[in-house]
Amino acid sequence: MIPASAMPFKTGLVFTYDCGDFARGMEMALALADHAGFEKRRDAARARGKLRGLGIANPIEVAGGPYTALNPDTAEVRVNPDGSVTVFACSTSMGQGNETAFAQIVSDRLGVPPERIQVLWGDSDALGAGRGNGGSGALSVGGSAVTRATEKVIERGRRIAAHLMEAAPPDVVLRDARFTVAGTDRGLTLAAVARAAYQPKQLPPGLEPGLSETAAFAPPAVTFPNGTQVCEIEIDEETGAVRVVRHTVVDDVGRMVNPMLVKGQIHGGAVQGLGQGLFELLAYDAETGQLLTGSFMDYAMPRADDVPFFEVDSHEVPTQVNPLGAKGVGEAGTVGALPALMNAINDALAPLGVRHLDMPVTPARVWRAIRTARAAR
Repeated sequence: MIPASAMPFKTGLVFTYDCGDFARGMEMALALADHAGFEKRRDAARARGKLRGLGIANPIEVAGGPYTALNPDTAEVRVNPDGSVTVFACSTSMGQGNETAFAQIVSDRLGVPPERIQVLWGDSDALGAGRGNGGSGALSVGGSAVTRATEKVIERGRRIAAHLMEAAPPDVVLRDARFTVAGTDRGLTLAAVARAAYQPKQLPPGLEPGLSETAAFAPPAVTFPNGTQVCEIEIDEETGAVRVVRHTVVDDVGRMVNPMLVKGQIHGGAVQGLGQGLFELLAYDAETGQLLTGSFMDYAMPRADDVPFFEVDSHEVPTQVNPLGAKGVGEAGTVGALPALMNAINDALAPLGVRHLDMPVTPARVWRAIRTARAAR
């Protein structure tokens, strides 16, 4: 395993891993999964007539772009005269919580409460250039554009506040939605500066009215989200049914803006990976070619009672590729869950001589594999 001390690490192909501590992430996952106590749990399962297996996967993926076919991502941050903030973003939210993360980015830097920040997205009339949502780049690319636009707003506000307080712009600082002159008790709220920003006579010479800035961000390199997943399963020898009893994830997605959103992404991604491994199948009639699983009446997907409680932790190693230090989390749950699951199933069946199973690992396929292996012994 590549040590952290070897970073940046040339892969010998196209990419260079810029940062990561793979060994530490794996150590954390094995401890969280109680890997040391697995053999006792396997023995206890065997006493109940069950086959228990444990699988480990160490995924690493490429995320965030730079994709020459795509535009930079663009964002606009506007402080309104009442002190509220409107954010215009190109990255459309598809349920992963972009609006929450973008509002947090702005709130952390301006000091404006999140409930006073409105995030609008996906309007090509409002923003001329953008790349949309994909490649685990909503935060690392879109969020970086929001970050840069916010920083430009702060600099513009500093110039206006300095003019109003008759101070030098470098002496003015913003903290908790208030501009103050360093070393003095003089200050103006962000809302007061915003009101003045829309009144031309209160502005410094040469500055257009408004407290709004637009910024674009194009990543200079890709990022490498990585982690370790540990899946523990039990198989009923008589029916072939596979039950996931424990699933552990430790991911390095770079610096997290909202840990709860990260966990939600990992939960959903892991369920999708487990579903692909155990249930999901496009089945066709052998004679007619008719799709037999064309609706959710026939296409099996995981339900809440098919998956365990996930144990999730993070090991943050921020990247320098973007100002947020974020690597991305869009596919992190899925790319690790699937191989960890299959490794666990193979581990459980290995004592019987089973060496291979095709996905999805349905009870019928497991039952046949067990019977075939027993007949060959």
